[in-house]
Order: sequence, then structure tokens, then C-alpha cells
Amino acid sequence: MVVSRPGPQIYSIAAHRGFADALVAGLIPRYADPHLGLARLTLLLPNRRVVRTITEAFVRASDGTNGLLLPRMAVVGDLDLDETLGPLLDPLGTASDIPPAADPTYRWLRLAQHLTDLGDMRFASGAARLRQARLIGQTIDRLRAEEIDPLSLMSEDILGLIGDSAAHWQDSTRLFLRICAAWQMDLAARDEVDAPTRRNRLFDHAAQQWKADPPAFPIVAAGITSASPALARLCQVVAHLPNGAVILPDLDLNLADEVWAQLGRAGVGENPDDPPFGRDDALTHPQYHLKLLLNRMAIARDEVRPWHRAGMSAAAPARSKAISNLFLPPAASATWASLSGDQRKLAGVRLMECDNPGHEAQAIAILIREALEQSEKRVALITPNRPLATRVVAHLQRWDIAADDTAGRPLSQTAAGRVMLLLAEIMAEQAAPVPLVALLSHPLVGAGETRADWLDHARQLDLALRGPRPAAGLEPISALLSARAEKHARPALVAWWDAVATILAPVLALNATVEEPVLADLLTALASAASALCGEDRLWAGADGRALSSFIADLSAQAVPLGTRLAASDMPSFLRQEMDLIAVRPPWGGHPRVAIYGLLEARMSRADLTICGGLTEGSWPAAPAPDPLLPPAVLRHLGVAGADFRIGLSAHDLAGALGAPEVVLSWAKRDEAGPARPSRFVLRIAAMLGGDQAGKHIQPLTPIYARQIDIGHAVPAHPRPQPMPSAAQRKVDISATALDRLRSDPYQFYASHILKLSRPDALDATPTAAMQGSAAHLILDRWHKAGAAPAMLQAIAEEELDKMSAHALMRALWRPRLMAALEWIARQVTTQTRDEGRRVLDSERDGSMWVDGIKIHGRVDRIDALPDGKLAIVDYKTGKPPSAKMVQAGYTLQLGTLGLIAQAGGFADIAGAPEKFEYWSLAKKDDAFGFVSEPIRKNPDKGILREDFLPTAKRFLDDALARWINGQEAFTARLNPDIGGYNDYDQLMRLDEWLGALDRETAMTQP
Repeated sequence: MVVSRPGPQIYSIAAHRGFADALVAGLIPRYADPHLGLARLTLLLPNRRVVRTITEAFVRASDGTNGLLLPRMAVVGDLDLDETLGPLLDPLGTASDIPPAADPTYRWLRLAQHLTDLGDMRFASGAARLRQARLIGQTIDRLRAEEIDPLSLMSEDILGLIGDSAAHWQDSTRLFLRICAAWQMDLAARDEVDAPTRRNRLFDHAAQQWKADPPAFPIVAAGITSASPALARLCQVVAHLPNGAVILPDLDLNLADEVWAQLGRAGVGENPDDPPFGRDDALTHPQYHLKLLLNRMAIARDEVRPWHRAGMSAAAPARSKAISNLFLPPAASATWASLSGDQRKLAGVRLMECDNPGHEAQAIAILIREALEQSEKRVALITPNRPLATRVVAHLQRWDIAADDTAGRPLSQTAAGRVMLLLAEIMAEQAAPVPLVALLSHPLVGAGETRADWLDHARQLDLALRGPRPAAGLEPISALLSARAEKHARPALVAWWDAVATILAPVLALNATVEEPVLADLLTALASAASALCGEDRLWAGADGRALSSFIADLSAQAVPLGTRLAASDMPSFLRQEMDLIAVRPPWGGHPRVAIYGLLEARMSRADLTICGGLTEGSWPAAPAPDPLLPPAVLRHLGVAGADFRIGLSAHDLAGALGAPEVVLSWAKRDEAGPARPSRFVLRIAAMLGGDQAGKHIQPLTPIYARQIDIGHAVPAHPRPQPMPSAAQRKVDISATALDRLRSDPYQFYASHILKLSRPDALDATPTAAMQGSAAHLILDRWHKAGAAPAMLQAIAEEELDKMSAHALMRALWRPRLMAALEWIARQVTTQTRDEGRRVLDSERDGSMWVDGIKIHGRVDRIDALPDGKLAIVDYKTGKPPSAKMVQAGYTLQLGTLGLIAQAGGFADIAGAPEKFEYWSLAKKDDAFGFVSEPIRKNPDKGILREDFLPTAKRFLDDALARWINGQEAFTARLNPDIGGYNDYDQLMRLDEWLGALDRETAMTQP
């Protein structure tokens, strides 16, 4: 039996009751039919997510013992969620004269085409046009939802406001008007309207039909918070139907009349000429949008009644009064000082401050785990911070708790979405190493019985591509893999790559042949390559694959007739931007008592413990984003609420969450960017409670547990590594450069020469100093061996640097310095040859000798013949050469060792006693690039004398061989830590665990 009363049937469910459960608890006794149950009832709900929430509430109310026929649930649609109307309000084949709505994807692409026709250079690229077209479409929808014709901007009043705006606002508004005019002609030619216009007309059509002929079945509009004029008129009709009702979420019926008035005019001025929204309107108040809805429904707040079970009354508890006081407007909040403790008491609400988002996620996971220890207790996490939600889901897996984030994940972050994005990057960057290796190692690519072989080949490709990026395209990669396959006897590697290259070739061809290919062709090529690499049964089968397939099919279908074009280089950013807008939601199957919601999903939900996470300014509430096209003054004059309006919606979401029996409000002091400010809502709570009361609401222990949960048992400090290989293992050849490493850090020699470990270069690596040095050596070697004229050095250098596909930064910064230094070398060599009779014998010559049964080998950068038949050993340095003190201490023995090899006749066909030992540095000195230095000093107190140079090198060499190679001394890590060198093996030796604990005198012990 329906309980009726005179006037509109309009109700409100207080925050503390939980909207969904309270709604169902009142609907069942009011509208249940003895035979059909609730099947004759029609519920008008905001969106499909609320349908799911209400369905779950009906299941709980049925207690599982008796069957329950559910009411018909019709969706009025939500523009924010890009949802269409349900079939009740938008029936197929409707007999009304309402035109169909333009396809949103078609409109988006068509608006971009109009931007192309304008020839505005700000939108020269296809990606820029598509981004701007989406913004224009959003602004059109925003105006249409408020029943504002975009072309009404041409009125004299609006043009005057535009003329008073800044230049950029004038430009953007003119552009908007031109595009709107062109789009209006398109709509007229196609006999279509924008989706919000059709929505408004359908609302009015239903309202007129129900008002003229009230339906026999009851209609209830529940949970609607949108205040669009057409929807407000529909709700007004529903509220006056004989069997109708409108039920609002958390309309504050206890708010004082003077405070209600302070919220502002909310769409209704004292005279018709007043703008709908005043400058002093409290747009950020959680009740403002409800006041706007009531005003547009022409219903006074006094006509709204509390919703409760039929025949029962409900009293507002202290929590609801405190929530009402919490969000008072600025002027009214001055009464906080005089409020009694009961009026600002937030029993059951706790505040939790964490150090950073990771710490916060761990603390929230612990709260959820603790709550699940209590039988039948339901817990919900509400947060607009999707990375925080993802972290919490991961932390809960520690306890095998599968928690679904019902807000979903962006398509770009799913497995199928990543395949498409990686292929787009490969297309844009012409098979750059990083996206190529990432794609071929992707879990969906090459999966199946041959997955192990596939990953082995991908690993070989990874190793081959280490270092600076090769030339663009697939052919240079084929050459690298062919060489690697021949070297390591892997013929299957070439066959595997040929198959992969065949799949990727059409993708790269589009970028190479056409400046702006057709968008549909780009999508088809990417989808075909993805299917070939992954297999259709794996790529398109899951929820993410189906979402990706729908996205590509819809976009391609609309792009083909329009001929939309886009540069291949813009595809990664374009796809990522569009796929970020598509949420892939998990199927059913998560933990039945754990829910993770975004703000939209959390509306009307209910849990015994509600955790509101990510309560930092800019996250909850989000930073207001003004319309990028129209000036705020113009929007206000037209009657469109300002950007702060959404802050009020966020406040309403928090007010609803505060109604749960237990609430934890959580935030972090820092985020990824630096210090973070607590949300203004948190600050209001602390201010209302006062210092003493706020301290009582702190959640003290959980953050401590979150810090300690991953702290393991204390373990002894790792000792300083001192490996002792066997005598046979020690018998290794020693290069001239490795001798320095052996004496300064024996462990690094042990790792590189005995264990044969080396750190690979990074993919697409920026050229390091070592790579730059190798390039310089290669250039000079070619020049010396060719015996070319000095003028040819520059040409050789240009050719070799082009072969390296040098990084742009290297080209801009290092290349000019190198060229200047090479010019100095050419002049220096020419001068020495002409004036001193010195000539170059060879460059990059290998030599060796045997000492105590150990082969000592090295490569000399250059050997010169002096006029008296003696030799000069030259070592090229791209940086600063070693100091004389380092040479004297025995830590830079390369020149001396090479001199010993020359003295022993270790360089074939080169005879003579080494006399000079020179470093030719390409670095800058005295405002010029290039200088020569010798590690020889005339004063024995300042370095080594020339006659002592080789004997000193021999003494250090014999000492090293006797101690480590032929002896039994341990290869101690960082034997001399103050000696600079490579750090390739610091992690292997666990350096940070023991270096700080060393006694300085022990650490600095000299051999």
C-alpha cells in the first residue's frame, strides 16, 4: 500500500542511513504487491553503476530465504559517465518527432575536420586538432545540458563580455563560435541533434506524457543529483504523480533557514534580469547542487520529508547534525565556537595521517584486513586517487584478499592496451629499442607452448640492441641479429626475427611513406600486427581486449567516411589520451565484503567501515578545472555554474561517506611531487573539532603497523668481500688497463677477469664517456692508418659519428668539442712531423709480453718514432689525464705497462727503446681544446723521473703478480676506496652495507 500525502512526494535519506539499503527498506513495504511483488514499480536511477548498487541492496533485503521480484530500473543517463538513457525514456522506434542524436565519435572527428578547414596553425598537427575538438565537444555538451544554444553567444550582451576579456579568451571564443556554426549546419543536413539536446527533449516528452496521462504503475526517481533543467522538470512531474516519488540523497533538512539562504540564489534571482548564479553563491557547499535541483523543480525545502519505513519515524542522530555543522558556509561557520560538544561530535570518525602514498596504502590495507576479522563486517575504500587504489589492491594480495577496484582501470594500463600502445611507439619511433623489446617481452606476445623459445630470442634481441640506438628501421636490427646469430651459432634467431619483422613491416611502412596517413589505416595496421603477435584468442578475449576491440572498431567506423588523418608520430600520445578515458571494470568475483570505489561508484553504497583515502588538496577535492574555451564571466552570465561547482559535489560525496558507522579519513603528508596539503575538508574537521577533540580522533597505531610490517629481523652486517679463488683460477691474462683496477680495487678485477662478469649497456643508451672515447679512438685510428691529410680528419669524424646514430644531446654538445680537439691533433701531428722529424708508426696496435708465466697484453693508441730511433708512447684521453701522483702511487700504470711491452719487443715489427710517454687530452685547457702532458717530473719530490718511469712500472707489475695472480692474497673489495674508478660491481659487492663501517685507517691501507 502506498502512503500518500498532499503536495509533492519528495523525500531525503540522511547520510547516516546508507542510501541504497534505506531506499530498499522503504520501497518494499510501500510498493510491494501481494502477487507481483515490486515488479510493477519503476525506479529512475542516475546510472548503471547505481543499478548494480541498488540490486545488491535488494539481495541483502531478501535475506536469501524468499524470492524477490525486482522493480524495473531505468537509467536517466549521466553525461559525466558518457552514459545514454535507458530504454524506458529512449525507446527504439519512438513515435515522437525527436531527431536522433549524433554519434559522439563522429561529432568528435567532424569537429576536428572543421578545425583543419580553418587552417589555424595552432592546430597544424592531427593530434592537436583532435584534442581541441574533444574540448569543443565537451563545451557544447555542457551548454546543451543547460539548454543553452552555443550560437546564443553571438548576442550583444555576451559579445560585450567577450570583448572585455583577455585576448586569448577572445581568440578561443571566436574559434568556438566558428566551429559551432559549422557543426550546426552538419546537424541540420543530417537531421540530427546533439546527445544532450535529445536527452532534454526525451525528458520533456516523458514529463508531458506522464502529466497528461499518469501511468498506472508507480514511478520513483531515486538518487538523482544532476540539476539539469530538463531532468529537474521530469523529477517535478514524478513528484506530483499519484504513485510517484522523488528521493534525494542526503538533503540536509536540519540546516537552518538562514544558512540555507546563505548558499545563494542557486538558479533563481529576485527578478528575471538577475543572473542565475550570484558571485557570492556557495558553489563549494555540498548542499548547493541539491538546492539548485529543488529550485528548478519549484519545490521548497520545507516540502521535503525524511524517508523511512512506512508507519515509522526516523530521528536525525548526532552524526548528521555534526556533518551539517561541518560544511557550514564561511559566515555561518563562526558558530563553531559556540557549539556544544554533542553538536560537533563525530563519534566513530578517525583521522589517519601517513608519510607518503605508499605508507598510506599499506595502512589502509591493514585496516581492511583487520575489519575482515569480524564476521559479516563490510568494508569499503573510497578514493579518487586511482594509483592509491591500485596500491591497496596489491597490498591486500599479501593475505590472499582479492579486492576489485570497481572504478576500473584505464584501458591504456591493461595488458591489451599496452600492446597497442607499444606498437604505436614502434610505429612512431621506427622500431626504437625500448618499445620493441618491451613489446616482444609482453606477456600476451608469443604466448603458448613455444613461449620459452620466444623469450630466449627476445633476450638475444635485448642484448644485441644494448648501447646507443641503431639507425631507424628494421634492416639495421636485422644486421645486428645476423652478426649475433653467427657469433653464437643461433640460426633460429634470424628466422624468428624475420617472422617478427614481417609482422612489423606494414606498421613502419605507414610512417615512412605518408606524412599523415588515414587514421583508419593506422588503426587497422596496429590491430593486425597485434593479432599476429598475440593471437586473436588471447588479445581480444578478456574484458580489456573486448574494450580495445570496441574502441578500435568504433573509431575506425567513423574515421573512414570522414577520411581523418593523423601523423604516425602522434599515434602514441593520441591513443594514450583516448584510452585513458575508457575504464575497464573487473568482472564479479572479488571478496564479497571488500569494495574499492571511486567517488561516482561510492554514491549510495554502504559499508560498516568506510575508509576515505587520498584526502589531499587537488585529489579530493580535485583542483577546479575552468572551461578552456569560454571565459568564466560568459558562462556565469549564461547560467552555467563555475568550476568550483564540482568541489561541492566532492563535499557531498564525503558527507555521504561520513554517515557510515565507522569512518577513517586518510591522507599523506607527501606525494610523488613533494609535500602535500591535507584536503580542505580534513582541515575543516580539525577546526570544528578543536585541538583537544581532534587529537582524540587520531588513528595512532595503524600507521605504525604499516611502517613495521615489512621490517625483517636484524641480520649481521655484511662483511667486506674478500674472495679467495684457487691458484688455477688466478692464472688469467692481464691487460694494461686492468692492472690499475687490480691494484686499486682487487674485487673488481676478480669480478671482471675471473668471474667474467660485465654490466651491459642500457637500451637506447645515451653515449657515455667510454663510448665517446671509443668513437674518438676509432676516428683517429682510421685517420692514422689512411695516412690522410689533416683536412680529411673532419670528414672521417663526420662519417663515424653518423654511423653511431649519436644521441641528439651528444650531437649538440660533444660533437663541436670533439671537432675542435681533432683539429688540434691534426695541427700537432703536422707540426711534429715537419719541425721535429717525428712520425707516426702505427695506431691501435696490440702487443703482449710474458712475465712470471702470465701474459700481459695491451693496445697502444699510437706509437711514434723519434728522430733518434727511440719510441714515443701516446695515449689519447677524452677527459683529464691522470695526475703524476697517481702514477707515482701505482694506480695508473697503463702507459708504463705499454712501455714495458714495447721495451720487450711485444709490438710486432716495431723496435726501439721507449723514451717518451705522453697523454694527448682532447679536453679544454686555457680556452682551447687539446693539450699534451707527461707523467714525468724533473724533481723526484714531485713525481717520477724519466729514467725511473719503466722500472717503477715494472716494480708495481711484479708486486701485483706476486700478491694476487701467483700469490694467495685475497681480492679485497675497495682496497683503496679513495681511488676513483668504475662502480660496475658496487651492487655485487654490497658496498653500501659495509663501507661506512670500515675504520678509515684500515680502509686507506696502502700495499
